[in-house]
Amino acid sequence: MAFISRSPELSARSFTCVENKFITKYMPVLEPLSVKVYLYGLYLSGNSQAFTLEDLAKSLNISEEQVVNCFEYLDEFELVKITCRSPFEVTYLEAENVSGTPKKYKSEKYADFAKSVQAVIKGRMISPNEYREYFYLIEEYGFEQSALLMIINYCVSMKGDDIRLQYIKKVAKSFAAEGATTAKKVDDKLARFTSSTPSLLKIFAAAGISRRPDVDDDALYKKWSNELGFSDDAISATAKYFKTKTVEKLDDALGELYRNKKFDVKEIEFYCKTRNSVHAATVEIAKALGVYMQNTAPYMENYVIPWCDRGYELGTLKTLANYCFMHGKRSFEDMNDFIKELYDQGIIGEKAINSYIEMKNAEDEFLKKVLSACGLSRRIISPDREFLSRWRQWNFSDEMILRAAELSAGKNNPVAYMNGVLSSWRESGIFTPDKIEGYARQAAATKKTVDRGVIERHYAELRQIAEARAERALERALADQTYGAMYKEINSLNIQLAFAESRGDGTEKEIEQRIKDTESAADMRLKELGIDKEDFTPHYNCKICGDTGYDANGRPCKCLKKFIADYING
Repeated sequence: MAFISRSPELSARSFTCVENKFITKYMPVLEPLSVKVYLYGLYLSGNSQAFTLEDLAKSLNISEEQVVNCFEYLDEFELVKITCRSPFEVTYLEAENVSGTPKKYKSEKYADFAKSVQAVIKGRMISPNEYREYFYLIEEYGFEQSALLMIINYCVSMKGDDIRLQYIKKVAKSFAAEGATTAKKVDDKLARFTSSTPSLLKIFAAAGISRRPDVDDDALYKKWSNELGFSDDAISATAKYFKTKTVEKLDDALGELYRNKKFDVKEIEFYCKTRNSVHAATVEIAKALGVYMQNTAPYMENYVIPWCDRGYELGTLKTLANYCFMHGKRSFEDMNDFIKELYDQGIIGEKAINSYIEMKNAEDEFLKKVLSACGLSRRIISPDREFLSRWRQWNFSDEMILRAAELSAGKNNPVAYMNGVLSSWRESGIFTPDKIEGYARQAAATKKTVDRGVIERHYAELRQIAEARAERALERALADQTYGAMYKEINSLNIQLAFAESRGDGTEKEIEQRIKDTESAADMRLKELGIDKEDFTPHYNCKICGDTGYDANGRPCKCLKKFIADYING
């Protein structure tokens, strides 16, 4: 009879399959905790529910660090493979095909070292696996035993007797990266850190950080002081005004100040006070635009602060945000383009902006009357505003524009028809209502006019054909994943260039070169696809008027006159 068997009830239940080779070859030599972690992890790997490293640790009533140590131990056997450290991810491998064995260390070689480590770490018993990690650091990184012991002692002094292995490994590897693997070099590095400790304690007090500084903090302090060029007073002022509670947040704050060239204590104080107002304004602008954002910092640095640098006040920016939303400009990018247009026109101050908005609102009210007179009930669109601007540049009064709108009612495209009417009046010098009737009689008598609807349909068809051809060419190109990615990259780089130019941060040439390189690569890809880049642009029949019938000055084009003549002559 078999020593072990399953009841029928158990056999019918779900189970986790464990390979025989794991049981016969590996389980006898593995540390007990590693076996527990392996088996429970194997069970979870077949579970459809989501789980985390924390979940596994809680289930086995051990720390996450212990779980990681066990998986690192199993990785040496090649029973698992650690595929990612952050977040921590593990893939189970077939035990049948593995050949890995962990590196063996002669325990007698490190007997005195092991005793010294346990004497330093008094808060817990050191596991065999942890000792193996220390032996690994000695042999793989070239640490002197006394040097590593000094590092362990330092870590305990910083974190206490419950110090974790992962922290010790992290610190040891940072020392090794700087070549500090001998007792003398470790002592020198710790001495240098000790010299900076008073400064760090002062900075920590300003930041509201209660713990003592460690070597990681010292590395950041050197970065702030030597690389970025901040004084101790400037760093403390930053910690105070930004209300940082961690070194990570302090590092981010100093990075922001560095990018904005704020180094003096008074500059930092003023910047921070202004920044709080800018932050609040950014939130309000986002709400006005209907933009959701998790982090205000990029919007502040890329948009709001450059707007302020151009002379726009925060209150005025809120007004502009409301105006942009009402006119279909509902992103920070759209608002930035609009502000650039205003800036180029010298419209900056609150008074100038309010006058501009009042003028534009008055134009919109008038356009509503024009559309109504045309028999249209739709909302105002951008071409409507462009037409109105053109008509006023032609020196037509509102009365004349409304008369043209009345004549256009019932036409297929009333606004375009209006443009034709006003253009013909302009060419004939008709700028007052009293001359309209005589002009109409003359036109009817000479029979040289053609129904505006015929003209509009003719040119609309020409434009549609040209534009559709260009759109099809672009769509064909964008269907190619390689070119499509390059196209998006070029658009993104152009936006970055605009930001860089507004900030003047010195990255313009680099971005311009990236644009040039990407455009060159995109052109090469188009050649491979057999597509001419010129086809992306509509090729109109008439280069003078662009198939509109009227030149840049609003005068009838030669092609329009020819079309009318041909039409009349049959």
